[in-house]
Amino acid sequence: MVRYAPGHKEESRARIVDAAGRGFRKLGYGGIGVDGLAREAGVTHGAFYGHFHSKSDAFEAAVVAGLEQLRGGIEMLQAEHGTGWISVFVSYYLGYKRSCELGEACTLPSLSPEVERAQASTRSAYQAALLGVAEAVAAGLVGGAEAERLARGWALLAILAGGVNMARAVPDPALAEQIAVTVQAAAMRIANGDAAA
Repeated sequence: MVRYAPGHKEESRARIVDAAGRGFRKLGYGGIGVDGLAREAGVTHGAFYGHFHSKSDAFEAAVVAGLEQLRGGIEMLQAEHGTGWISVFVSYYLGYKRSCELGEACTLPSLSPEVERAQASTRSAYQAALLGVAEAVAAGLVGGAEAERLARGWALLAILAGGVNMARAVPDPALAEQIAVTVQAAAMRIANGDAAA
């Protein structure tokens, strides 16, 4: 019998979740099966099913992990950049996260449309994780009451995710850049609490 070091199962699961997230972002929920997910993670079917009962369970875990990664990145930028975090975040999101390989893209724009068609437990898990992201954004905004900052957080996330989706979808690089620049300006107005946004 092979004995694994403590934490091996958790590390293996995290590696599979990360690989599943890449697979789902690249090919969509309907575009990849358990075979492809296991291959992406470099594991056997048995190893995959040792962690997940189904593809939909892996999808739920990947979506939640992706949103938690987004929230963690926001909190890290806030800690590193103070009140200047927002411009760094918006630039990165509309720059690298808009143009990187789809498997490395952000879960929010790439998998939210898939969640709409997912099972109820996935939608509930998504909602809880998304609320955590919005609250992290709101915590880093200045001015206004808590409810107003949360409203700006929702608007900011929506405009960034929508802008990335549109810019990724158009084949013309100049138009994609124009979308990104326009969305970046609007996002900064929202972040700063400009009523004209």
